[in-house]
Amino acid sequence: MGLEVGGLLGLIWLIIVIWAVVKVAKSGAGPISKLLWILILLIFPVVGLIVWLLLGPKG
Repeated sequence: MGLEVGGLLGLIWLIIVIWAVVKVAKSGAGPISKLLWILILLIFPVVGLIVWLLLGPKG
């Protein structure tokens, strides 16, 4: 039972990180800024997502 819950939560987290990467890619930020945010999101998914939500490019 615990494995299914962990797998589901992992899948939800993966979807959220992919959504954030797509939002960064579509944002009006410059290419270097986009690249840095995407790398941060992929290398540090938990902390990167929180920081991106607080400080990331808007729009």
